[in-house]
Amino acid sequence: MSLQNLHTHTVFGDGKNTAEEMVLGAIRAGCGSLGFSEHSPLPPDVDPDGYTMAADSVPAYRREVLRLREAYAGKLEIFLGLEQDIDSAPPEDRYDYVIGSVHGVWRDGAYLPVDDTPEKFSQAVTEHYGGDALGFVRDYYRRVSEVYRKTGCQIIGHFDLVTKFNQQGGFFDEESRAYLDIALAVLEPLAGEDVIFEINTGAISRGYRTAPYPGPALLRAIREMGGRICVTSDSHSADTVTCAFPQAAALARACGFREAVVLTERGFQTAALAG
Repeated sequence: MSLQNLHTHTVFGDGKNTAEEMVLGAIRAGCGSLGFSEHSPLPPDVDPDGYTMAADSVPAYRREVLRLREAYAGKLEIFLGLEQDIDSAPPEDRYDYVIGSVHGVWRDGAYLPVDDTPEKFSQAVTEHYGGDALGFVRDYYRRVSEVYRKTGCQIIGHFDLVTKFNQQGGFFDEESRAYLDIALAVLEPLAGEDVIFEINTGAISRGYRTAPYPGPALLRAIREMGGRICVTSDSHSADTVTCAFPQAAALARACGFREAVVLTERGFQTAALAG
C-alpha cells in the first residue's frame, strides 16, 4: 500500500506548519494520502496554554482542508479528520474520521496532563498520587475505557500515551503484571468494539521515546484479540509526516501483524503493511 498518515496537526492547533506545508511535506515523503486531525477545542481549565484548535477556528480549518483536497487532487488524496479529546464538546460538523484521545486526568479538582512535560508528570504523581505512578496510570486508562463511547471515534489515539515520559522505566515498569493488568483490562473491550488502534511514532520525532506507541506487549495483545491497526506519525511539522514508519511497520510485523488499515474514499480498507 502507499504511505498514509491520518494523524496530522497544523498551525490551527499546536503544529508548526500550515496545512498546505503539511501537504507538500507528505508529497515529498512519498505519501499517497494524508489525513488532517486537528485537536478539538478544549475549555481553558483543560487547555490554559491554547495548544488545541480554538472553537472559532473550526470553520477556517474545515475550509482550508477541503480547499487543499481540491487543489491537490490527483497528487495527494486528502481527508478531513479531527482528534476528538474526551474533554471536548461533541463536534457540530461531520468528519471523514475521528481519532479519540485522552490527554489528561482529573484528580483533586485539578486537570493533570499526561503528555505535557516530564516535570509536570512527575509533579502530578508526587502531589496528587503520593508517589504512586500506577495510581496515575489507573486513572488514565479508566478514561481511555470511555473514549470510544464519548467520542464515537474510529481510531483510538496513542492508547498508552501515559508511557510517553517512561522511556527508561523511571515511573513504572511497562512489562510488569501490575501495569499490564490495568492496560489489558481496558484494551480487551475496546478491541471488541472493532475500533482501530494507531501505532503512533510521535514521541520518537519529539525525542521522548525510541519506539512507537503502543509497546510490544500491548501490540501483541491487540493482535491476539483480533484488533486492527494503522500507522500514524502524530506529525506536528512538515518534515515528520512519515517519521519512523519503517520502524513502526517492523514492530507491527514482529507482533504478528501482516496488514494495516488505511482510509480510502470507500471507507477504511485493509492492506499489506507498508514500510
